[in-house]
Amino acid sequence: MVKDSIALIGFMATGKSTIGKILVEKIGKDYSFIETDQLIVKDAGKSIPSIFSEDGEIRFREYEIAACKKASEMTHVVVSCGGGVILNKINIDYLKRSCHIVLLTASTREIYDRAMKDGKESRPVINKKDPKTEIENVLNFRRPFYQAAAEIIIETTGRTIEDITSEILEKTLLLND
Repeated sequence: MVKDSIALIGFMATGKSTIGKILVEKIGKDYSFIETDQLIVKDAGKSIPSIFSEDGEIRFREYEIAACKKASEMTHVVVSCGGGVILNKINIDYLKRSCHIVLLTASTREIYDRAMKDGKESRPVINKKDPKTEIENVLNFRRPFYQAAAEIIIETTGRTIEDITSEILEKTLLLND
């Protein structure tokens, strides 16, 4: 199977949604942008914070597996994956069927600054007393999972969207050769 899609993975606030939307514009053709979190919200019929508070993280992760499977069955998409998608190898196995897996990274400080602009309430993983420490702890735990899943790693701290998207397009096109 030819990989004609891109899955953007990485911790929250590394730029997956922003970069994904711009990638679709640059690629053009018949590409579309999707977010696994939006597939989950549609499937569950409620917001992600509501899923976490009412049903728990395990149920959320079940929705996430279904969303990754659905995304893997689509063609010509750029997928922005939730930050924890890498916690279950099944998700990555699904995505690797049709997607180049691109890891977006950023410094802890940059993640904190970006995430706090939205408010910690919208992000259950860091909705804690000390969000910066929580970001460091979760990021340190997840880092090996991100690196194991990634085919391409792109640092986003201090870089323009233009540079980041150009690098992704250049490297994913190389993978198709």
